[in-house]
Amino acid sequence: MAEEDNYTKDGTVDYKGRPANRKKTGTWKACPFILGNECCERLAYYGMSSNLFLYFTNQLNQHNAEASRNQSNWSGTCYVMPLVGAFLADSYLGRYWTIASFSIIYVIGMTLLTLSASVPGLRPTCTDKDKCYATSSQSAVCFAALYLVALGTGGIKPCVSSYGADQFDDADDVEKAHKSSFFNWFYFSINIGALIAGSVLVWLQVNVGWGWGFGVPAAAMAVAVGFFFSGTRLYRYQKPGGSPLTRLCQVVVAAVRKRSVRVPDDKSLLYETSDSESAIVGSRKLDHTHELRFFDKAAVELQSDHSKESVNPWRLCTVTQVEELKGIIRLLPVWATGIIFSTVYGQMGNLFLLQAEYMDARLGPHFTIPEASLSIFDTLSVIFWVPVYDRFIIPAARRLTRHPNGLTQLQRIGTGLFISIFAMVSAVVLEIVRLNVVKRHGSYEVKQAPISIFWQVPQYFIIGCAEVFTNIGQLEFFYEQAPDSMRSLCAALSLTTTALGSYLSSFLVTIVMETSTRGGKPGWIPDNLNYGHLHYFFLLLAILSVLNLGAFVVVAKRYTYKKAGGALR
Repeated sequence: MAEEDNYTKDGTVDYKGRPANRKKTGTWKACPFILGNECCERLAYYGMSSNLFLYFTNQLNQHNAEASRNQSNWSGTCYVMPLVGAFLADSYLGRYWTIASFSIIYVIGMTLLTLSASVPGLRPTCTDKDKCYATSSQSAVCFAALYLVALGTGGIKPCVSSYGADQFDDADDVEKAHKSSFFNWFYFSINIGALIAGSVLVWLQVNVGWGWGFGVPAAAMAVAVGFFFSGTRLYRYQKPGGSPLTRLCQVVVAAVRKRSVRVPDDKSLLYETSDSESAIVGSRKLDHTHELRFFDKAAVELQSDHSKESVNPWRLCTVTQVEELKGIIRLLPVWATGIIFSTVYGQMGNLFLLQAEYMDARLGPHFTIPEASLSIFDTLSVIFWVPVYDRFIIPAARRLTRHPNGLTQLQRIGTGLFISIFAMVSAVVLEIVRLNVVKRHGSYEVKQAPISIFWQVPQYFIIGCAEVFTNIGQLEFFYEQAPDSMRSLCAALSLTTTALGSYLSSFLVTIVMETSTRGGKPGWIPDNLNYGHLHYFFLLLAILSVLNLGAFVVVAKRYTYKKAGGALR
């Protein structure tokens, strides 16, 4: 028995495929290699994305609309590709080899991007610092590099958080408690990378050159890949369980085929494997739940379900397989409530910048702050709140709630949704004050009103605080509640709220402008913001956030947490 206690019970193995020894593998000793890889990947990503529009316009000589469209297409691809990476990780490669292989693709893309910005013949021809011209072949090399990076980040994004969490045994109470802390420090490492990218790398690109601006993160990413491989012997590995989409489809097909079959009152009569392990590789058995009972029909055993001595999986599914589908369906309402939050979060790179353009950005007589640099206060807020939450809020909440993590995952997400409302309220108040200053001075045609850009800091800081609760809570929630063999896929699903939040923001702007410009009115967001009502749009997002919070509370109260059955060996 003492010998068994030396090994994990959640199905993880070591690098040789043996049951993972809990003393020699995993936990915090394996995490630095994973967190370092993520920090460098985010440094590279934000180092490109924060200034990519400027590169398109100034270096590739693209029109504003074309540059905006190209940047949106690339960014959208970055948040769609995680679905591909997650599918490969859960089905065939496993998280380790998915991260490793896609990190190499990432380095190749970054290297090619650096060469396209620095090697004569590949880089655009410049007559002045901001007057450059790129041939079609030069642009093609640049975009080939960018989409290699998009492919690389698509394999890394959905796997790193789940792979880090895999290093802590779910069946061990002490390690499970540390897992919650891991998600905090994982998000902390993301923002360290973002902070360096938004300050050092942007400065290098603008003041030294794009070759250095792209080359430094390329080198950092190459180091991160070597660092990741050096932790190979320390990692714990979850075996890929085959195509999750196929298993989900099998449940639906089997249930529809048996739509007229009655589900027995005794749920122990439903089909399940007799041994201690699940029939799905790398996945523990799941206990039966009473929700979505229609799909239980797929586990009702009939004589016709058997073909000779084998079971036809398109006619008969195990209880665990049925519960996988139920688990995914239960996640969707919680997932949907993240879209409005992503819309609010997306304003930092959108209308907050527009608001900043009409404020005084001078710091002393000789220095002007770039509007985009205000996002650093969001990053600083996250860096501030992560250790505060981990070291102070969790212990205090634990004494009140008696929950080992202080707050449940849904309580944490809901707290962040509540806090995000005040970010929009802060933006509303600031815009009203700014318009009053413009009116008092009669400076409608002057772009920069005599009100400091630093009054935007509160709204950035509040969003950063909301991130620590909602985004980290979502990372942990989707990992814990996802079926064991679908954790990468569910992580990728949670990332799609960012893309949908951006699309929703664009849709709302379109609707608002179509309705508010009728009768020749300038509308809420005109070319000259001094004649507009941007605060109405921020107020609309605040109202939607309140309604979204109400919907989340309803969803959270009805949510049934996953129950894992026997431990895996």
